[in-house]
Amino acid sequence: MKSDVLQSERVSIQLKPLVNLANKASFLTVRRQRIKSAQSGGYVSGFKGRGMEFDEVRQYQAGDDIRSIDWRVTARTNKTHSKIFREERERPVFISVDLRPTMNFATRGVFKSVQASKVAALLAWAAQLNGDRVGGQVFNQQGCQELKPATGRRSVLHFLNALVKPMLSVTESLSLEQILQRLAQHARPGSLLYIVSDFRGLNSQVEMQLSKLARHCELQLVHIYDPFESHLPKKGQYRFTNGERETLIDTGDNQRVLAYQQHFKDRQEQLKTLCKKWRISLVECNTSDDPFEVLS
Repeated sequence: MKSDVLQSERVSIQLKPLVNLANKASFLTVRRQRIKSAQSGGYVSGFKGRGMEFDEVRQYQAGDDIRSIDWRVTARTNKTHSKIFREERERPVFISVDLRPTMNFATRGVFKSVQASKVAALLAWAAQLNGDRVGGQVFNQQGCQELKPATGRRSVLHFLNALVKPMLSVTESLSLEQILQRLAQHARPGSLLYIVSDFRGLNSQVEMQLSKLARHCELQLVHIYDPFESHLPKKGQYRFTNGERETLIDTGDNQRVLAYQQHFKDRQEQLKTLCKKWRISLVECNTSDDPFEVLS
């Protein structure tokens, strides 16, 4: 009976294991470098406005408060510049989790979808324990569910329930680009934003959406993958199924194996290059990793 429960937890997202991660999350932190004090919500947050601490001077943009215009810099450069401030306040933490069909896969450890949910749960509990507002986005092949950031344990439980049983807002297939467009509409500027995914479907349009998010949020990507995706096993024939269709893979064809592994490396390199360009943090997590150790 116990083995059946453990097997079920490896292939399906269940609430109890996610709730139990609250204890481990107390040893994690989602605080970033810009911290002002130990009080609840002690960030110097990314929300731009007439806050407590001066941040920078930049060229005036539509919508800037005219009271923030820096007249000395404006006179010196002959171009209108604004003073930008950062406010101390609770920081929204927004966690986007990919549960598309490609995430329902693993050759060892747990399904990618289960691993992604564990990572998301640890991040959510750590943010809540830190006094931040927690919200998120859960998406699969049928649509998305977005949850507005809120404080307290209840907000995390609401998010975890969405991971187990998402209430999707659309019933049509969405591309990764469209999902990120929706994310940009819900994640407020200045948020700490995590995207947990295998990033299948990464292309130039997706890169553009990620770069837009990185301009307005502190963006961190968690790349979930199965070891089989990076390196095929030794020569032989291997049968895989998604419950509906079966695929037979013959790893005796060296050329095909090398092409397969190169495809994974190319996607990894694409992610790394993107993250370096836009100063996005990237964490790699495979299906047999301990997500707590990875995030630590």
